[in-house]
Amino acid sequence: MSTLPQTMSVEFVGPIGVEVKGDVWDCVEIPGSAELFGTGRSLRVDASVDGVELENVGLMPTGTGGHMLSLSAKAREKLGKQRGESVIVRIHRRLT
Repeated sequence: MSTLPQTMSVEFVGPIGVEVKGDVWDCVEIPGSAELFGTGRSLRVDASVDGVELENVGLMPTGTGGHMLSLSAKAREKLGKQRGESVIVRIHRRLT
């Protein structure tokens, strides 16, 4: 069993916008996340999106077995990106 925090090196490209119960949320879905993290529950990570560092950010369950990274209005403003645009996500460390 590993001790947390756990350093990781995960990178993927995905669009901003995840459908949740008929609504679209300003999140990026993490492909294969349940297998990657070994859980379908919420957890916290250090990550970056298009080079913007996001420390101790929560990954929420999608409701379909995966996880999504929420992007606040402040983060989207820093990125200069809106719903539907793709971003590069890097997960550096799992905290929980």
